[in-house]
Amino acid sequence: MSNDASPDQDLNDFLGAKPEKPHRKWLIRGAIGVVLLILVLLVTRCFAGDDKPNYATREARQGDLTVSVSATGNLKPINQVDVGSEQSGKITAVYVDVNDRVTKGQKLAELDTRRLVDTINQTQAQVASSQAVVAQAQAQVALAKATLDRQLNVYQLSGGKVPAKTELDSARADYNGALANLRSAQAQVNVSRAQLSTAQTNLSIAQIVSPVTGVVLSRDIEPGQTVAASLNAPVLFTIAEDLTKMEVEVSVDEADVGQVKEGQTANFAVDAFPGRTFPAKVTRVNVGSNSSSSSSSSSSSTSTTSSSTGTVVAYTAVLSVDNADETLRPGMTATADIVTQELHDVLLVPNSALRFKPSSGAGSGGGITSVLPGPGRMRRSGANRQVNFGAGSSQTLYVLDEKGDPKAIQVTVGASDGSRTVITGGDLKPGMKVITGQLAAGAQQPAEDQKADSAAGANGSKDRPRNPAADGSPASVKSLGNSGDAAPQTAPVAPSQPTPQGNGGTESRGTGRQSGT
Repeated sequence: MSNDASPDQDLNDFLGAKPEKPHRKWLIRGAIGVVLLILVLLVTRCFAGDDKPNYATREARQGDLTVSVSATGNLKPINQVDVGSEQSGKITAVYVDVNDRVTKGQKLAELDTRRLVDTINQTQAQVASSQAVVAQAQAQVALAKATLDRQLNVYQLSGGKVPAKTELDSARADYNGALANLRSAQAQVNVSRAQLSTAQTNLSIAQIVSPVTGVVLSRDIEPGQTVAASLNAPVLFTIAEDLTKMEVEVSVDEADVGQVKEGQTANFAVDAFPGRTFPAKVTRVNVGSNSSSSSSSSSSSTSTTSSSTGTVVAYTAVLSVDNADETLRPGMTATADIVTQELHDVLLVPNSALRFKPSSGAGSGGGITSVLPGPGRMRRSGANRQVNFGAGSSQTLYVLDEKGDPKAIQVTVGASDGSRTVITGGDLKPGMKVITGQLAAGAQQPAEDQKADSAAGANGSKDRPRNPAADGSPASVKSLGNSGDAAPQTAPVAPSQPTPQGNGGTESRGTGRQSGT
């Protein structure tokens, strides 16, 4: 091969030709490829036309807004009594069971009373003995008094000669001692009677009776079981006094507790009755917090472990519930929505309109910007970004101008229910179409789904937006059109005929690309 190459090289040297560069042919091929790509883009632009990008819009409307705070808790009776035993002993009989209705004073169970009866008999005998001692003391008092009176009489008759003074003092001392013994015997009688009363009380509390009228929720004792009442009285029965009036103790997050006040209305749902809500009313918001700690740990390659502990602060709110039909039961988990604000006839826009930002290439349609993804089209993470709007803050909305281009206007936002926000100030007027998202290039403008808002505006307070957590219905973007927190619905990327709307005012749309949301 080297011999073949040598003649060619000699020939080139003889003719004075420069040697070929190996990379030249690759440069030529690359240039040809760039030219072909430009031709393809030009052809694509010719077919795409000069259409401007389409936008999904919603009309700003007057309506009602309900702001609520969600919290979870458990149902419990207003008055729940744990019935225990102050007396130790063996259970000989149990007269009630779970779910039985009892009245105040009704016997629930009974302890073995044989030892208690023996104690009563013993104390009764002690009372009788103490009374006999009192009788003896009374006799000694009478004898001492008679002796003293006789000696005093003799002392007066003898003119103070007899008896001696010491004998008189001794008689007086005997009399006073007899009186003291009598008082001691009488006091012992009272002690014996008190012991008898204690024994009788112990016998009476061996009969376990209901302190209230209600329903037995639990029974933790069986006949033959021994009850040991030492420091704490063991709980034998749990009785709910009145199940027609109950309460829900919910934990309100510290970020929401400032909005919850006594007297506010609420609705709650339980898993046992899906789709059904129960009315309630806030009766108390505890000042003290319920703090719970959560810890997390992490380890590195150097076998060192670090842990961190966070504290979750919540406040207990008590909701009163009318349970006249006794449908609800103690212990049920309740998900409550406490209504903190009710606004009527206010200007509303979907939250997606506040999140929308036009892309850098929004002003031009077709061409390279419509084929190649630009910087604005690549920011797909913005659709899932959570934005917090404070009441009274200034935000930017975009509406379509006369040419169909986005036009920024400044507004002042108010309260929000998570899907819609109240506009309290700015240049936005009812009926103006706010942009909620950008459609894919060449896609048709989707038909707006405004039936839910129209119904709300027509009915006023009679048909206000419901919180899905309160009425048991699952959250659905379709029922709100493009007015929810979810990204706006768009038409398919490929041009096609619009899908007809169904009865619910919803339509099935494709997965066209969006930007700025």
